[in-house]
Amino acid sequence: MVSNITHHELPLPDFAAPVRLLAVVAAYYREIADDLLAGARATAAAAGASLDVIEVPGALEIPSAIGIAARRADYDGFVALGCVVRGETTHYDTVCNDSSRGLTLLGLQGICIGNGILTVENIEQAQVRADPAGQNKGGGAAAAALHLVALTRRWPASRHGLSAGDPIRLAGRLDGDDLA
Repeated sequence: MVSNITHHELPLPDFAAPVRLLAVVAAYYREIADDLLAGARATAAAAGASLDVIEVPGALEIPSAIGIAARRADYDGFVALGCVVRGETTHYDTVCNDSSRGLTLLGLQGICIGNGILTVENIEQAQVRADPAGQNKGGGAAAAALHLVALTRRWPASRHGLSAGDPIRLAGRLDGDDLA
């Protein structure tokens, strides 16, 4: 049983310059979202980072909102917060897989994202995971974003491989409209 396993948490990084984070919160399950956000706020404050907040309707909109903000705003990192509860249809699988895939693709482009989208069987599981005094998954997502920001500041310029402006081919030709 995994409940007997001790989890190790890295200490929060120290920053010489201010850090700006944006929490993108799916408001669909308001109580869960509020708890996730409370945990993220506390972790950001403990690291001396500022945390702005925007809301989107559900988890599927989180990657799009982060992609828009990464292109149009000036944030160092992002915290994705939301909850997907299994229902009677396969829509759960679509929302879980596509929101996770979207965040992963953004992360592979160098965007610093902490994923705090809960995927649970029932609302009771979500309450335990979202509780800032419990498992504090919102705080964990903020910490993940902060660690990635620290990593980008450690290596501020690309000398090898892809740079931030290089296209990533998802499929098709490398010229034209097939670029990400």
